[in-house]
Order: sequence, then structure tokens, then C-alpha cells
Amino acid sequence: MKGAPLRVVVVTYSPGSSLRSFLDTLPAATTRPYDVVLADNGSTDGAPEAAVGPGVELRPTGGNVGYGRAANVGAQGAKGEWLVIANPDVTWSPGALDELLEAALRWPHAGCLGPAIRTSDGQLYPSARAFPSLGRGIGHALLGWAWPANPWTRAYREESGAPVEHPTGWLSGSCMLLRREAFEAVTGFDPSYFMYCEDMDLCRRLGEASWSSVYVPSAVITHLGGHATSRSAGPMLREHHRALYRYLSRQYSGPAYAPVRLLLGVGLLVRYLLAARVRKLGEGAAPTRSAAVLDDPKSDTPRSEAL
Repeated sequence: MKGAPLRVVVVTYSPGSSLRSFLDTLPAATTRPYDVVLADNGSTDGAPEAAVGPGVELRPTGGNVGYGRAANVGAQGAKGEWLVIANPDVTWSPGALDELLEAALRWPHAGCLGPAIRTSDGQLYPSARAFPSLGRGIGHALLGWAWPANPWTRAYREESGAPVEHPTGWLSGSCMLLRREAFEAVTGFDPSYFMYCEDMDLCRRLGEASWSSVYVPSAVITHLGGHATSRSAGPMLREHHRALYRYLSRQYSGPAYAPVRLLLGVGLLVRYLLAARVRKLGEGAAPTRSAAVLDDPKSDTPRSEAL
């Protein structure tokens, strides 16, 4: 449906059967009209082509151009107030997208809103996070894989107490509701990030433009992909560390911070070399709160205090 008030952009790269699950669960997530654009990064499995139909458009990006750049392509031409940017390996709980849209009315200055994200085994993924600082970043990088409950990781991933709706630093790019006005005001995702940290960078620039990012745990989705194991593969692990350096070095720019950038570069290189050999380090810190009891996605607070 062209000109729908809600544009759903799905970045695809040979998504397999997960794309069908995404599209099959989406209608129950919202009562509002929407259109879907598949921003395709050169799929070879035929899944995006098979999904094309009424309200679903295939928009090739010209190759594997990266997540953020593809999302920007998918968002082009949208006329409505809202954009959803999501991975194809997401499934929607009933009413989840309406929950995000209703939360947006409560937060008129929110440029980005994100749902609670369950992993395929029912764990609550820490998708709302503080921006990394040197202290939090070093503590999380060094200790998170072996001691997920360490204070630096918990502060970075905001894992104290039960999840509540609140403004946060940044939200996972695996599923975002974006106010189109805000997204366009900051010119969308920075295409210099191929994968990883483009969501962190977007939320930071939204904040600098006076838009907030809001976590909405009453909206629940499931992310079927391996958020950790995908990073442990060689090229993705390398890209993850490269993106982290790009992001952090930009926060400490200028001649005065040259020693800091040098230390960051050396530290991330050492961590990459270790992570390439130690699988657990490459997978990062596991979630520390169980989400096995998220049986009422419309509840303002989870049923289990373990969350």
C-alpha cells in the first residue's frame, strides 16, 4: 500500500524461511495500515522475491551494501509518520507494534522506540543500553564474557531491576520504530558502518538533535537469529571490532585524544585476536535475566522478578 502511514523496512540478505515468519506475524502486531519494503542486499535464495505481493515491495540495493545503508534505501520515499526498521529473523507478538505506536504518543519527543526482545530460547536480550564510556566499555569488554553480572556490564546494559518503559541511550537495530521526521533530520543511518554500531550511532545523533530513544518492554518480539554466535564468525567478528573502534574514536576525536585512540585501537585489536581463538569471548556477555515468563506482552511489568 503506497503512502501508508507506516513503512516497514526489512533488510534482507538470503533470509530463508525467517522472512516468511516475519511477514506472517506482522498483521497481528498492528491494526494500522502499513506497507513493507524489502531492502535486499543481494540475496541468492529467492526468499525476498517469493515474498513480493500486495503491500510488499522488493527494492534491491545493488549488492551487499551493509545494514544501515540498505535501511536508508528502504526508507526512501516513505510519506507516513512512522518507520519500522527490522531484521527479517524477527517474529512479532500480537499487538507489539501497536504497543510501540501507543508509547510514542506518551513520548512526543521520542525519535526511536524499541521493544523487549526475546531470544529463541526465551531469554530477554538487553536491547536497551547506555552509551559506552571508557570505564564501562573497558570493564564490559574485559569481564562481560566471563562474568556477565559484573557492575560495568550491568550499568552498560541497564540490567538493574525489572524492565520498565524509559528513555535510554541506544536501542537494538534489530527492531526499531522511528519517527520519520527525526530519522530524516539526522539523515538516517551513517553508511560508513557496514554492520554493528550503526544503531548506537543513530541514537546518539538523534539525542544530539534533541530526540530521545525510549525502551518499551510492553511490546515484545522474538529475534530468532544468533545475536552472539553470528559475531563469532571471522568476518563478522572483525567487522564488530572495527565498528566499535570507528564509533569510539569519533567520540574521542582531536589531537588531545590521540593517546586515547591509540589505546582503544590496541585494546580492541588484542580483544579481536583473543576472541578469534576463544569462542566464548567472541560471543560476548550472556543475558543475565531470564525471560522465560513473558506470557503477557501487554503487561507494564514482567510476571517474573528474575527479569
